[in-house]
Amino acid sequence: MASTGMQIFGFVLALLGIMGAMVATLLPNWKVSADVGSNIITAISQMQGLWMDCTWYSTGMFSCTLKYSVLSLPAYLQTARTTMVLCCVLAAMGLCLASLGLKCTRWGGGRRSKRHAAIASGGCFVTAGFLCLVPASWFTNEVITNFLDSSVPESNKFEPGGAVYVAFVSAGFLFVGGSIFCMSCSGKRHGPQDLVLLPPPDKLLLQQQQQQLLQQQQELQHQYCSLSPLDNKTGYSLQDYV
Repeated sequence: MASTGMQIFGFVLALLGIMGAMVATLLPNWKVSADVGSNIITAISQMQGLWMDCTWYSTGMFSCTLKYSVLSLPAYLQTARTTMVLCCVLAAMGLCLASLGLKCTRWGGGRRSKRHAAIASGGCFVTAGFLCLVPASWFTNEVITNFLDSSVPESNKFEPGGAVYVAFVSAGFLFVGGSIFCMSCSGKRHGPQDLVLLPPPDKLLLQQQQQQLLQQQQELQHQYCSLSPLDNKTGYSLQDYV
């Protein structure tokens, strides 16, 4: 089993991963307007996210518009919304299970229960990392494809924003953290599988003394029963002297 330090390291990575996934889900800069051609001298910078579109003006004004209609959105944007929300939910569930599976904690039951909790949390983290990686990759592919399309005007060309890079990094953290928790239970199992609650020292000593007395009584009874019938006679018989 992996050391407690490795489990704590995996927990910290998973925590950073879920924080990054939540921040990436809410950020409005999944793609930003590209500074190419006539856009270099423009006074407007556009950003588009999963939930809103924002425009920044050179005067310092900043305005955002929410995307209320879901069916009007393209397929990759709808998929990105769904998968990022599922990623955050699974990662949060994995954190709860990981807190039970940590070896340095007292809650979570015995070793077998902690092992199962650690494996389940690792599976949640790996799945959450995959769900975070899919929308980031698909979104990046769509942005690059539109950017390289010559039929798209330069004013409508975008490039990947900071939220996409945050999503990639968060997916990596979740993958590594989940792998650590999964590998922490893949080794050989030594010792008892469940924790045994021992009684207090005084009570334990009394139980040992009682067991010793019981064993001595059983040995005495066994010795008495093994005596021959001649040894059990208390009187004398004439046949003993003939």
